[in-house]
Amino acid sequence: MDFTAIICTYNRRQNLEACLGQLARQKGVEGVAWEVLVVDNNSSDGSAEEVARLAQQLPIVIRYAHEPQQGLNYARNTGIRESRGRCFSYVDDDIMVSEEWLAALYEAFVREDADAVGGRIRLDPAIPLPGWIHAHPELKGFLGFQDFGDEPFRMDGVKHYPYGGNMAFHRRVVERIGYFNPLLGRKGAGQKRSELFKGAETDYFHRLAAACDARIVYEPRAIVYHRVMPFQLQKRYFRTIHFNAGYQRALHDQSAFPRTLLGVPLFYFPQLARGVAKYLVQLLTQGADAAFRQQMNVGHMVGTMMGYRKRRTAP
Repeated sequence: MDFTAIICTYNRRQNLEACLGQLARQKGVEGVAWEVLVVDNNSSDGSAEEVARLAQQLPIVIRYAHEPQQGLNYARNTGIRESRGRCFSYVDDDIMVSEEWLAALYEAFVREDADAVGGRIRLDPAIPLPGWIHAHPELKGFLGFQDFGDEPFRMDGVKHYPYGGNMAFHRRVVERIGYFNPLLGRKGAGQKRSELFKGAETDYFHRLAAACDARIVYEPRAIVYHRVMPFQLQKRYFRTIHFNAGYQRALHDQSAFPRTLLGVPLFYFPQLARGVAKYLVQLLTQGADAAFRQQMNVGHMVGTMMGYRKRRTAP
């Protein structure tokens, strides 16, 4: 088997027909032996039955696997174990792949002898974005948007690496660095503070870059479209993911600091004061939308400090 497209899903039965239907429209893969593996991360909405129905209707190989341990990285790791492809990719259930997506990824693996390949992630143009996101274009990245332009290039795995909505790996990567860290990443639907964690793929690519001279390739022809959910267009979502990013990073940080207060490195306190002051100035002079990005930065600092505080008290 050449390639496996892995879809990790949790209680989004309504997304599966469109997601799998678009995978069935792939062009230019006549010489590629490939399959789709749906990893059901403990859904309770009839996702298993929907996958079985679509497997009978669609003209592609669709298999089903169940992962009862809640967490995106648990599902990703099950996808690795259950997949048959020499190369495998991850597609979120709210992603619509372009018709040349699979062919472009596979050709990049062959052409570059790549360890990993990532492509463009565009936002579904049918879903309008609020004005405060347009005021800060970099916020699109928190919705999964990624586009490095029209030319392929080798990514370093540290500053540039594929996002989780459109990333693929050669199986030898698992032999080198193992599986995804199940302590990181989203849990459940990702709509609660306790569920909404990102950065799992960041950790994986950093590990890959540190382990070897990995060939991580950006392939611009491999295009997918992210259908953003309504809750992801609320400011609370952006505040939460930034707070949780700081909390998670600090909680798992093994560094030792000579001067701390309640487990928090002392230098964070003046940083927080400066960040709050900058936010208040922007809020008063430019308004809430213009100041929102700085509000996220403050939230990240608070999350980081709370993560270090929790690390101090953790058993």
